[in-house]
Amino acid sequence: MSKTEAQQHHETMNRFIDLANEIKNEGVGTHVVSAALMTASAVYASYVAAGNEGGLNPSGIEKVVDAYRHQMEQIQEMKRAELQQKQQDQ
Repeated sequence: MSKTEAQQHHETMNRFIDLANEIKNEGVGTHVVSAALMTASAVYASYVAAGNEGGLNPSGIEKVVDAYRHQMEQIQEMKRAELQQKQQDQ
């Protein structure tokens, strides 16, 4: 049975986090690791949207920024819910 896109997304995300933690454990600062991940994501998002030869116009950049903002909002909402649950469990 093949995995759903949601399962693939979750597994791929965890692989990136594992790699980031490996790099951090090699002595690279977390701020550098985070910035490098963001840069890699921006490069890859540009490739997905415009290919190797093209670049994003301002509206394309806004679409990528909006997608990133949406992901960040979802993650922060989950973190708040987890914290609230932990506080209720105490």
